[in-house]
Amino acid sequence: MPDEVARRMVHASTTAVPLSYVLLEPVTWDVLRALLAVALVAGLALEVVRLFVGLNWRIFDRLTREYEEDNLAGYFLGAVGMAVVVFAFPPPPQVAVPAMLMLTIADPVSGLLSSGQLKTAKEGYVLLATFGVATLLAAPFVPPAAAVLGGVAATVADGVKPVIRGYVIDDNLTIPISAAVVMYAALTYLPAGLL
Repeated sequence: MPDEVARRMVHASTTAVPLSYVLLEPVTWDVLRALLAVALVAGLALEVVRLFVGLNWRIFDRLTREYEEDNLAGYFLGAVGMAVVVFAFPPPPQVAVPAMLMLTIADPVSGLLSSGQLKTAKEGYVLLATFGVATLLAAPFVPPAAAVLGGVAATVADGVKPVIRGYVIDDNLTIPISAAVVMYAALTYLPAGLL
């Protein structure tokens, strides 16, 4: 369990990325994009070293799961997911920040509530908690209907782990992308009266 808690704490620490844009005036959208681009390059370099060179630092042993040993690690996929939403969904409307917060806060909460084991689907109470946290995180940024739909998307992405040809589609990639796409679609296509 200590490794699982450590993974969740590292995961939650990445909340600094979206909050830096929200709370720090010098961090503009372009600065946020640049930070994520640097994180992607650094993460890719670490993954190349880990997967192809064979250098496996002790920190990787503690912070990666068994299914990540021969695949891209969750931290890198999380950086990819955040970069995708930051580059694809600039404000306004603001859907990228809540989508990133769903990844950095709702996902670790979900992970702590579940057993930490890889399952095809999580328990109902975990899904309900994930939905509640994700929706609350989106509420300050988008209208209620978009927040609820984004919460549903994040919950589905978090709760179901599809495996394609032995490769686990990590929720660190799918949570921010699916939540941002759904919230943006809601803001774009739902009638104003429903928002």
